[in-house]
Amino acid sequence: MKKLTVMGLFFMSLLGCGKSFNENHTDALQKVEQGAMLIDVRSEAEYREGHLEGSTRITHTDILKGVQAMGIAKDTPLVLYCRSGNRSGQATTALQNAGYTAVTNGGAYSSLVAASQP
Repeated sequence: MKKLTVMGLFFMSLLGCGKSFNENHTDALQKVEQGAMLIDVRSEAEYREGHLEGSTRITHTDILKGVQAMGIAKDTPLVLYCRSGNRSGQATTALQNAGYTAVTNGGAYSSLVAASQP
């Protein structure tokens, strides 16, 4: 019963976010269209299987070191994505904690692909 309650609260919190998952992906894609840098935080093998055009791959565990090595300014708009949104969420948090101010978790690769279809 406790597990069911926790699941219910989780789904209710998603409904209360104000935006659907598709709207969040659309927002992320709009940011990319407006010039945000697109970063794929998946593994090299996942990236080779398919990735969004124009994306740069930096493994989520190396995100801070990777953006610093590229000389990316802390106010540069960045959109991160991965397979499910978990690793991109971790990388987003790491960058925000390091002072990057315009980082967006774009979520799942497959959802971004679907949201980009007409």
